[in-house]
Amino acid sequence: MDVIVDNLPTYLSGFAMTARLTLISGVASLVVGTVLAALRVSPLRPLRAFATGWVDLLRNTPLTLVFFFAILVLPQFGVIITSFQGAAITCLTAYTSAFVCEAVRSGINSVGTGQAEAARAIGLTFGQSLTHVVMPQAVRSVVPPLINVIIALAKNTSVAAGFGVVELVASGRRIALANPGEAVIVLAGVALFYLVFTVPAGLLAGVVERRVAFSR
Repeated sequence: MDVIVDNLPTYLSGFAMTARLTLISGVASLVVGTVLAALRVSPLRPLRAFATGWVDLLRNTPLTLVFFFAILVLPQFGVIITSFQGAAITCLTAYTSAFVCEAVRSGINSVGTGQAEAARAIGLTFGQSLTHVVMPQAVRSVVPPLINVIIALAKNTSVAAGFGVVELVASGRRIALANPGEAVIVLAGVALFYLVFTVPAGLLAGVVERRVAFSR
């Protein structure tokens, strides 16, 4: 345990970067994913096709490959992301937004069709019906799966360690290289810091899910 205590500042620095990536990418993916979910249920076929293509492509592509594409392929088309951190946020947002989209879409589909029909009957447009009638009812059932998506995002930030971002895993790797005889303990410390985030978030998802079930 001494190696963890002695290198606590390095752990905390990596954890701070992991938290930053999770927070920024999480907020961005919630916004992008919600917009994609609205497009998935849109009456316009081109919008549905675009959102479906985005979701199907990214959900079935390894995150590591998404990083390689952003860092090695996009510059060939003149799209250059100047910082590794910016590239990581972009990739994590694009990847996670696909899962957010499906979680939100499932919540939208859980709302009875009669609600949307009633909204249309009183003259609301599709956008008004979605934002004022359907989404407020869908939010409660969507929160627990969204929390699980964010938990997965926090763990997925570890992929950024292979692309120049010094987050929690990269910090642990540096500590392990400096203390080769205690690599197992060092990695246990990394896991402990992940648990600091994921366990409370998982408990929160469980509480919200029980409250939603009770309210129903």
